[in-house]
Amino acid sequence: MTSTPESEGPSLPVTRTCATDRVHERLLREVPGYAERRARCENEAWQAQRSGGTVQRTGCTTIPVVVHVVHHSDAEDISEEQIASQIETLNADFRNLNADGGTVPEPFALLRADARITFELAGTDPDGAATSGITRTRTSVNGFGADDAVKSSATGGADPWPSGQYLNLWVCRLAGGLLGYAQFPGGPDETDGVVITHTACGSTGTASAPFDLGRTATHEVGHWLNLRHIWGDDGSGCHGSDFVEDTPNQGGPNAGKPSFPTLSCDNAPDGDLFMNYMDYVDDDTMTMFTHGQVTRMQTALAGVRSSIGTTGPCDSDGPVVSDQPLESDESVVSDQPVVSDQPDLPVAAPDAP
Repeated sequence: MTSTPESEGPSLPVTRTCATDRVHERLLREVPGYAERRARCENEAWQAQRSGGTVQRTGCTTIPVVVHVVHHSDAEDISEEQIASQIETLNADFRNLNADGGTVPEPFALLRADARITFELAGTDPDGAATSGITRTRTSVNGFGADDAVKSSATGGADPWPSGQYLNLWVCRLAGGLLGYAQFPGGPDETDGVVITHTACGSTGTASAPFDLGRTATHEVGHWLNLRHIWGDDGSGCHGSDFVEDTPNQGGPNAGKPSFPTLSCDNAPDGDLFMNYMDYVDDDTMTMFTHGQVTRMQTALAGVRSSIGTTGPCDSDGPVVSDQPLESDESVVSDQPVVSDQPDLPVAAPDAP
């Protein structure tokens, strides 16, 4: 998430900001082949949506997480309890079991969806040894930005574990009001993962309102699984798209705690889906993914992220919302980076406000 990460200071973020799109733009400029890989991901996601979401893993997927705590001060060296609270939030949010899900306004209630994805701290490290799933690194860097320096020991951060086996989650102090950012599928392995500031991690310890329920990680892991911002990253216009059919058109990000309905882009009577995890509202206001967003995430797990995680039956406590057959459909995979009848796939995205 971003404002001006180059600046430093002790003040806590008061408005949600995300640098994922800025990182995406940088990778488009600097990394050969990234644009083509992103186009392929979008091609697969578009085709899956057209086919009814059939490119999905069976049952539920559990993804091992390694949390890299990179700290300049003792306060930034967050506790195991705080990390556990973050994993708990991810599991509730991605399984549609969050206690505040019932606050979704009635016109949007049927859009709430179970992504059938859970997360657990890794129990085995890349060498096969037992691990807590947490690494701790003291750094001389007093506030990181969105340049991926936190992802390398050479620049004061912590090196990732293999991205095909683990979700790398870096927790550090991010400067300039930055809450977090992620790398979309298709980027370099050595920088793949999610970064969040320590005051927006989990729901205890250093977590600070209004970002103290762990939803920054929910938002960023959504990006990591190929979700776009719900307003389509076109500033305050009405022409951008998140390429999800069941999310209403929206004229820019919402912040804080909007009231229902919040109207934009001629989307009356129900207005913006501001309570979606991919908007910019406060933690206690974002409460849901949609069925279309689940299709995009499941398509990423069946495709570009197919090597990560294990699958098994879904816990009976979580509703299984998709009635589509959960099997791979190889017809979705194309050697062409963009499908012929959908030329406007979002290889590049404008800077977010």
